Amino acid sequence: MAIIPGFLPETAHIRGGDWQVAPAPADLIERQIEITGPPDRKMMINALNSGVMVYMVDFEDSLSPTWENVILGQINCSDAVRRTISFTSPDGKSYALNDKTATMVMRSRGLHMTEKHVLVDGEPMSASMFDWGLYFWRNAKELIARGTGPYFYVSKLESHLEARMWNDIFNDAQDTLGIPRGTIRATILIETILAALEMEEILYELREHAAGLNAGRWDYIFSAIKKFARHEALVLPDRSQVTMTVPFMRAFALLLIHTCHMHGAHAMGGMAAFIPNRRDPVVTEVALAKIREDKLREFSDGCDGTWVAHPDLVPMVLEIAEASLGGKPNQKDRARNAVKVTDVEIMAIGVPGGKITESGLRLNISIPLQYINSWLQGNGAVALNNLMEDVATAEISRSQIWQWIHHNAELEDGRPVTRALYRQMREEELAKLGGPDAERYGDAAAILDTLCITDEFIQFLTPITYEYFD
Repeated sequence: MAIIPGFLPETAHIRGGDWQVAPAPADLIERQIEITGPPDRKMMINALNSGVMVYMVDFEDSLSPTWENVILGQINCSDAVRRTISFTSPDGKSYALNDKTATMVMRSRGLHMTEKHVLVDGEPMSASMFDWGLYFWRNAKELIARGTGPYFYVSKLESHLEARMWNDIFNDAQDTLGIPRGTIRATILIETILAALEMEEILYELREHAAGLNAGRWDYIFSAIKKFARHEALVLPDRSQVTMTVPFMRAFALLLIHTCHMHGAHAMGGMAAFIPNRRDPVVTEVALAKIREDKLREFSDGCDGTWVAHPDLVPMVLEIAEASLGGKPNQKDRARNAVKVTDVEIMAIGVPGGKITESGLRLNISIPLQYINSWLQGNGAVALNNLMEDVATAEISRSQIWQWIHHNAELEDGRPVTRALYRQMREEELAKLGGPDAERYGDAAAILDTLCITDEFIQFLTPITYEYFD
C-alpha cells in the first residue's frame, strides 16, 4: 500500500503568510494568452507574430532533442532575440517578424534528461543546465538591452528544495554576468502531483524571481499515474475522461489560483491542445465549443491567462479573456480567500463513474507508437486526431497501459487488461500504421513494449528513446 503524502508540516509557517513575490516586469504584466512550440525557425516566427502576449519557446516536451535540433534551436532563439530571424519556405514564401511580437520565454529540458554531446568531468551534463545556461549566456544582456529580460518556464519540479536549487542557480548566473539579482523571472509549471502540495513553498523559495505558476494539466495527470502506479485504488480510466472538471483536477486548479493571488503571482491556465481542422468544420466546431467552455471556466475561476496550441485559437480565447478581465491586465486582485482546498482533495485521484474501454486502450497504444516514431525522426510536436501531442500525452498513454496491466484492470466489457491483450492490440494497431518496417515504427514498438510490459515502472520514456540518437 502506497503512503499518500500531504502538506508538509515543517513548512506550515510559510503557507498563508503575507509575503509577496517580486512585482512582474512590464512585459509580463499582461499574459492573457500564451502559445508554445519547439524552436523551429518557421514555427517561432509564426508564434511570435500570432497575437498572443507570451510565446514559450520549448526545448522540452515538444522538442525531439537531436543534437542538430538543440543547437539550431539555440541559434534560432538568439536570432529571434536580436530580431534577425527569417525563413523562406521551399515554395518561396518568406517569413519575418512583425513590428509587435510576443514576449519570449524559454523552457529547458527537465532535470531527468542528460545532454550526451557535452561532457563534464567525463560524464554527460544535465540537459536542463545545458539548454538553460547556453540560452542565458548568449541572450541575457541582449534581452535586457532591448527592454525585456531573461524569462523562463521551469518544468517538472517536485519540491520546494528543487525550487531552492534553481534560485541558487539564478543568483550565481546573474552574479557571473554582472546583472542584478531578480532580473531573471521564472514561471513554474505545477505539473507533478507532489509539487501541488508545495505550491506556496515553491513560490516562496523563488519569490525574488517568481513570475507565476502554470497548471500543467497533461504532465500532472501523468505524474498522478506515475507516483501511484502500484496503488490499485488510484487507477485512472481512459485519459479522455480525466478532465479539468473531475474533483482532484478541480482541486489542483483552484488551489493554484488561490496560492498565486495570495502572494501576488500570475496564475496561468492549462493547454488547449486542439488543432483546428480546416477540412472538417464539424470537428472544428465541436472542439471549439469544448475549448470555449474550458477557457471560460479558467478565467471565471480567476486565471490571469491560459495556453493555446495553435494561432487560429487566439481570437476566440482573447475575446473570452477580455470579457472576463473587463479591461484589466490580469485579475491578481481576486484573492479567492473562500477557496479551502485540502491535501486530501488533491490526493483524491480518481474519476467518479470512469471506465476503461477498448477504444481507450487502443488509443493509448496508437498515440505513443505514432509519437515515438515521429520523435525518433526529429519531430517532437505531432498533430494526431486533431490534437497536438507531445511527450506529456504519450507519457499518460503508456503509463496507463502499464498500470492497467499491473492491476489486471478490466475493460467495461469485462475483459482483463493483460500482457497478451496488449500484445494483440499492439500488433493490430501497428499494422494499421504500416507495420514495423515503416519509418521508425519497429523501434517505436520495441520502446513501447519496454515501457508497458516491464515489471518495474519506468519513470520517463525520453531517456530510453534518447539512446536511439547518435
